[in-house]
Amino acid sequence: MAVTAITRLPELLVGFDTETTGLGVRSERAISYGFAVYHYTRPVATEEFFVVPDRPIGEGARRVHGLDLQALEARRAVADVLTVAEGARRALTLLRRYHEEGAFVVGANLTGFDLPMLRWTARDVLGGEEDFDPRSLRTIDVIDHELVVRRGEPARYRRSLTSLCRRYNVSPGGHDAVGDARAAVEVLIAQVVVNNAGQVELPLNGPPTAAGGMVG
Repeated sequence: MAVTAITRLPELLVGFDTETTGLGVRSERAISYGFAVYHYTRPVATEEFFVVPDRPIGEGARRVHGLDLQALEARRAVADVLTVAEGARRALTLLRRYHEEGAFVVGANLTGFDLPMLRWTARDVLGGEEDFDPRSLRTIDVIDHELVVRRGEPARYRRSLTSLCRRYNVSPGGHDAVGDARAAVEVLIAQVVVNNAGQVELPLNGPPTAAGGMVG
């Protein structure tokens, strides 16, 4: 579905992000999953868990998020560190639960990377146990939405989550999954203010049907 400018947000938004072993959607793995839940534009919950991958963590990816096997093992003292199968199953369970509650899942390059990677991982490690199609979710990709928000402007900056945080004065996530999940939702809220001609006093929330064109 074509993306249009969003002027009203649904009641429940769930930021979603992963940090990974690399950039191959079908060949790499998530090593952390992050969720940031917003109700009426206010943060109400976060969840992050880690995964020991079944393949090497690429050097380029490690330089971005700073996670190697030693760092993942050290997280066991303060966070859940799961197998690939356990991580995929838990992420799918959360996404389905939030979908049933009416949520829209928000992220940066969400439908081009994070959700397809989860789908291929689930196929690999869970087999017929899980049948997940990202298109079944209600999604908002802030990078796609930015193309609509700034339509007609010259592309003078990189359309990445980091650059969008800088543009909208949002605290960046720092390339950890839950931080980037939170940042994506905060960017979306700021984009909607722009779509409302900068009038922050306008109510941002409305029924999901009023936020047309946001489904990825």
